[in-house]
Amino acid sequence: MHILLIGAGGREHALAWKLAQSPSTSRLSAAPGNPGIAQHAAIVDLNVDDFAAVAQFCIDQAVGLVVVGPEAPLVAGLADVLRGHAIPVFGPSAAAAMLEGSKGFVKQLCAQHGIPTAAFAQHDAVDAAIADLPRFGLPVVIKADGLAAGKGVIIANSAAEAEAAVRDMLGGGFGAAGASVVIEEFMVGEEVSLFALCDGATILPFGSAQDHKRVGDGDIGPNTGGMGAYSPAPCLTPVLETAAMDKIIRPTVAAMAAAGTPYVGVLYAGLMLTADGPKLVEYNCRFGDPECQVLLPRYTSDLAALLLAAATGGLAACDAPFAPDSAITIVLAAKGYPGTPQKGGAIHLPDGLPPHCQIFHAGTTRTGGVLVANGGRVLNVGAQAATLSHAQAAAYALVDRVDFADGFYRKDIGWRGVQ
Repeated sequence: MHILLIGAGGREHALAWKLAQSPSTSRLSAAPGNPGIAQHAAIVDLNVDDFAAVAQFCIDQAVGLVVVGPEAPLVAGLADVLRGHAIPVFGPSAAAAMLEGSKGFVKQLCAQHGIPTAAFAQHDAVDAAIADLPRFGLPVVIKADGLAAGKGVIIANSAAEAEAAVRDMLGGGFGAAGASVVIEEFMVGEEVSLFALCDGATILPFGSAQDHKRVGDGDIGPNTGGMGAYSPAPCLTPVLETAAMDKIIRPTVAAMAAAGTPYVGVLYAGLMLTADGPKLVEYNCRFGDPECQVLLPRYTSDLAALLLAAATGGLAACDAPFAPDSAITIVLAAKGYPGTPQKGGAIHLPDGLPPHCQIFHAGTTRTGGVLVANGGRVLNVGAQAATLSHAQAAAYALVDRVDFADGFYRKDIGWRGVQ
């Protein structure tokens, strides 16, 4: 079948890499793509913000499945437009994508259906929000309600920091995403990501991962979109995974179906493993980035067929086999990230890769035939091995072979899992 992949980051490069290996894939197109994705897919000149144009391309080119990588077009309704033309699409409707598009929506859903999560309050006025802060204690979590490119969360360790975060968000610091804020109690425990594929009714677990959000070694510095990840997450034992599926993911999917907004696609649950059991931190309506880059190398079957089954209500007949090994990816970021990254720095990649290693392009472009940085997170360098320690060693050995003078990376990705 002809597949159209929407997106331009490391997650989409990993998807293109895996979809290109699928026996079900006869043709793979991508938009807008990047130089790494171009190794596996035909890059098409298509404005992905013009949903009518995307649908027309699918009709004209007999696309049998659209895979939407990033969250923004899903929240904006791309899947709805495509389904209106009877085009199978892996990704939720705009209504179902509210699970990522509005943190307040998720918290209200949790409250209504008894889904364990942090205590919270939602406000759209500065004075009321600040007056409500003391009851949450310190540290306290302040979140912009809407999409903020992975940066709309502040963990405040002082009252002054919390007030400043509220004023910044509600004062327009995060644009429309900060029109309201969610204040949450700070949960203590191990944070982990659990993934599940959904076809509106059937739920299929799809692996676990842990990422490293802080920019600096030892988990210091500001939050980022993720400086690296590994899979599986050793802390998510089978017992805890079952509890999370039964108490968090299944009730959520059931609630969405009951509301007339069935969830189709991948549901990514950020969990906190607390002393009281797993609690929901947040949902994402797409594969994580960089979590996708460690999930897919471990998946051992036909990804295209599986995503089509999810898109067309056929997951009940599917399974999701994963290799028992460990996978890790290390993000090479441009200096200045997560603030203002330096763009344009030349990148020279090694000729040939060792077995079970990948380099996924996250923020690259070509200028005059030279590969250069074009974003904050630039490359994902990954490896798989029988143990996480061996995968970690292989990935860092490959990092040493990448020539990117304007880049930096954390030296301790995977430390939790190894420990």
